[in-house]
Amino acid sequence: MSYAAFSQRLGVVNDLLNAASVLVWDSRTMMPPGGVASRGQQIATLTMLARQTLIDAETRHAVDGAEREVAGEPEDAPARRAVAQTRAAIDHHLRIPEALERRRAELRTTAQAAWVRARADSDFGQFAPYLTETVDLARQLADAAGYAAHPYDALVSAFEPGETAASLEALFATLRAGLRPLLRAIGEATQPDTAILARDYPEDRQRAFGLGIAGRFGYDMARGRLDPTVHPFEISFTRNDVRITTRYDRRNIVSALQGVMHEAGHGIYEQNVDPAYTRTPLATDLIGLYAVGGTSFGAHESQSRLWENRVGRSRRFWELSYPALQATFPEALADVPMEAFYRAFNAVRPGLIRTEADELTYDFHVMLRVDIERAMVDGSLKVADLPEAWNAAMLRDLGVRVPDDRRGVLQDVHWSTGYIGSFCTYTIGNVMSAQLYETALIQDAAIAPGLEAGDYAPLRVWLTEAVYRHGRRFSRDELLVRATGRALDPAPYVSYLQDKYRSLYGV
Repeated sequence: MSYAAFSQRLGVVNDLLNAASVLVWDSRTMMPPGGVASRGQQIATLTMLARQTLIDAETRHAVDGAEREVAGEPEDAPARRAVAQTRAAIDHHLRIPEALERRRAELRTTAQAAWVRARADSDFGQFAPYLTETVDLARQLADAAGYAAHPYDALVSAFEPGETAASLEALFATLRAGLRPLLRAIGEATQPDTAILARDYPEDRQRAFGLGIAGRFGYDMARGRLDPTVHPFEISFTRNDVRITTRYDRRNIVSALQGVMHEAGHGIYEQNVDPAYTRTPLATDLIGLYAVGGTSFGAHESQSRLWENRVGRSRRFWELSYPALQATFPEALADVPMEAFYRAFNAVRPGLIRTEADELTYDFHVMLRVDIERAMVDGSLKVADLPEAWNAAMLRDLGVRVPDDRRGVLQDVHWSTGYIGSFCTYTIGNVMSAQLYETALIQDAAIAPGLEAGDYAPLRVWLTEAVYRHGRRFSRDELLVRATGRALDPAPYVSYLQDKYRSLYGV
């Protein structure tokens, strides 16, 4: 069989996963509550059909033929990488029992619906049985996939290949050492007035303003849309239909704006994958069985965090954007100078909610979750004891007392969707974003003047060439080495945070 036959088979896999993603998007935005049980089965059916197509004899025969056809191409040629990644995914799935994969797929929708109800009622007990099963299935998955040192390694590698519990521990130690002294010093400094962020901001105007920001960054609304949801997310059905969501609160202007900036960064990545990779393994996560073009979750988060923080939290961005924000919300902001808003928007406030955390405390939220996940997976922390462990960790790491489950252990959607092992990718994304941003400014002299003028095209073009267009062709560290000359390096990220917040707080 030829490479063309291989491509046709993998196109079917991608189509099935994209169809499942449409159902996922609907379940998180528009589906009535009564549709939960059947929707879980529908998504599981499509996911299992994709898996069966991937591992069946005809596909494996096609892979054999394609391997022979592309053997003479360079090792990193797109076709050769597509075939190699497919071979690795088939080998992986042949180690995982089909019944386990099906149950994991079925559980995602029902567990997420249970999480939504439990979160609304602030009652962890409603969600605990679903999380108990999710963790048990994660352990079974780790055992089937195989690992060298810790079962968490197998789960993390599905989202961020190459990372392990040990490598994360080393990275987190570097970040804690670099950020904890700064966090303590800022805690003793004069704080900005953040009450202005909780004035009345009508939701329809928040949406309009957020869409304007997304468009300026480069998110193409002709190939996307913005909808409200409980927990913001981005999802794509090929590069030509990439959707984003956020959540609105009339008394919180930060939440929706950060949500749109963050998800637009994800969307820009997906919309700028090379068109030639559409319906191929280079736009499909064949291990996780998701239709996604980003090479790893950390690489994807590098772009959401870059646009949200390096651009959207910058002083120059708000110097340019604040007059329009003031005009959009005159009742709330007429008496607020730009500098006061900028300082409030960037205030370091150890708080309860990860998605609303400032840049300096954000990674402490992530590291806390990784520690808890690892303990749940190895059995040293029982699900029933999770709220107590969570609350103790929040007090220890951030000095915050958790008042209820909704703002504590139930705040994130990830565990309900089976994403155990994914939280580390937010911090990896932060680290990667600083490394890429630093290099972009050095390599392209048009980027800094563009940012100064509010023209984000030069930065987006550089990122497209360095990251987006490659889809899943290169690994995370291959992308970094190609773009910056070195693998993941936390030094630029720590330096950025230290420089920005020492200046902002005068410490």
